Amino acid sequence: MAKKKYGRRNHQPTVLAGQIQKWWWLFLLPVVAAFAIGFGWPFFQGIWLSLCKFKTTSDATFIGFSNYGRALSDPSFVHSFWYSALFAVTSLVFINIPAFAVAYALTQDIKGSNLYRTVFFMPNLIGGIVLGYIWSMIFDGILSHYNTSILLNSTYGFWGLIILICWQQIGYMMIIYIAGLQAVPGDMIEAAEIDGANKWQTLFKIIIPNVMPSITICMFLSITNGFKLFDQNLALTGGQPFTMSPDGTTIKETEMLALNIYNTFYNSNAASRGTAQAKAVIFFILVAALGLIQLKFTRDKEVQQ
Repeated sequence: MAKKKYGRRNHQPTVLAGQIQKWWWLFLLPVVAAFAIGFGWPFFQGIWLSLCKFKTTSDATFIGFSNYGRALSDPSFVHSFWYSALFAVTSLVFINIPAFAVAYALTQDIKGSNLYRTVFFMPNLIGGIVLGYIWSMIFDGILSHYNTSILLNSTYGFWGLIILICWQQIGYMMIIYIAGLQAVPGDMIEAAEIDGANKWQTLFKIIIPNVMPSITICMFLSITNGFKLFDQNLALTGGQPFTMSPDGTTIKETEMLALNIYNTFYNSNAASRGTAQAKAVIFFILVAALGLIQLKFTRDKEVQQ
């Protein structure tokens, strides 16, 4: 019988782990620097500029909160907020229900499911500006039979944006739902079947509660993307059609928050840039607050496996 050879134990992994723990800050430094340069500094500079009157960042003059007063009293900004809120809620429903339905169908051992997943996901790879121009040609081609255009009717513009964003994002949300559905414990579904539960009872009592983490993510993305929509809005309708408010302010009926801020900033009046920056800060607070409320609401319903 061969004798076992006993050698000196190799402590190299332990030494390496100790070195990493000692120099952890060196690995963290590039991430912190990138975050500070790419987000932190522009964010706080934006808050400062919202309190200033400026043409460029080098000639900013502090004027207090007057920019916020002008922003909140701007009828076009108020209109774009409620329009964006309606759009976000509507797109939340029309994106997530079909996305979940498609994901559920594609996890039922359908032949060619991988091909279908690819096809549904592909629209998400197309840029928003390109999508906007493509769908504007499609809609105008359809509406030309009725001697009208998507730019002349706010109802057509709203539902055109809904169709566009659904076509782009349903496939992306579908992938998230598929990941959640595949993580549902199989023994729970088998136990429900043994207890005599039908497919609908299994879906609503077992599957959906276990997929709540994916629902939380998809609802968060849908709400924030709905409010932040810009390039599709710019390319498809550009905010048209226009109406005039009683005080003489031009209101673009299909203009969403991001496009309203953009148009305010690049207004011919350079003094409006501070107002646009104040609108951007208000925009951030609104979206962050709504996102956090939604996360709290849906996370409370998640099932701990």
